[in-house]
Amino acid sequence: MDPWILLHYCLNGLAHTTCVFLLASGLSLIYGMSRVLNLAHGALFMVGAYVTYECVRQTGNFWLTLVLAPALVGAIGLLVERFLLRRVEGRVYSDNLLLTFGLLFVLSDLIRVVWGVQWRTVSEADILTGAVPIFGQAYPVYNLFHIGAGTIVFIGLTLFLRLTRWGQMIRAAATEPDLAAGLGLPVPRLKSFVFGLGASLAGLMGALHGPLINVNLSMGHRYLMDAIAVVVIGGLGNVTGAFVGALIVGQLQAFGVLFVPFFERIFIYGLMIIILLIRPRGLMGQSMG
Repeated sequence: MDPWILLHYCLNGLAHTTCVFLLASGLSLIYGMSRVLNLAHGALFMVGAYVTYECVRQTGNFWLTLVLAPALVGAIGLLVERFLLRRVEGRVYSDNLLLTFGLLFVLSDLIRVVWGVQWRTVSEADILTGAVPIFGQAYPVYNLFHIGAGTIVFIGLTLFLRLTRWGQMIRAAATEPDLAAGLGLPVPRLKSFVFGLGASLAGLMGALHGPLINVNLSMGHRYLMDAIAVVVIGGLGNVTGAFVGALIVGQLQAFGVLFVPFFERIFIYGLMIIILLIRPRGLMGQSMG
């Protein structure tokens, strides 16, 4: 097989990696801090994608959406945690699941009311159009930008959690919430902040991923399933684990399309089942780092 074909699909896998990492890292952060598996996370990503479409349509400025979409979706996340999830905190775990499951449909229907059911397209910035030669073959500039942006977010998140005061407080509160509260750490504020941060990452994924696909009402469900597979493989509550899981899922997706088209997801969910059976905590256990 032509080595360029393998490199092309490897790069496609990396583009999918950085995409699903943004969603999975937010999901993982929220679970690690609040022990909530946010089933509405895919809908938050979808909100980010539709906001990106509307912003580009109204202003023609793609770069503005990279700030606006995460900020707006992060604000929605803060409101959800403060006024909905906090009211069911301490109840049985199924209450959190049912609440976020219901929120998934509420957000989806609100999007349907505002933007309708038609598929939408988003245009990237002019500087990101076209292709660049790699080993004599053309590869899209935007895919490379997507890979770079996702990698920068991973590095930034890792440094934030390990080196900053807020990051260290988040890690402490996630590991020992009662002890952290006893030491005077603002655990409720930290939970709100982490939920907002996780939601803003979903919004950023919507902004970055909009130009790669047609924005539509089914996108949230599909990518949520990939994100759940990533956090199961990498380990819930672990940002580094989310990145490792995303790398695995991205390459399985890309080369699955190459070798077994239309059935590539068998490899992803088959691996997820195996991980659940032999290592239920995932490859990298439970830690916010």
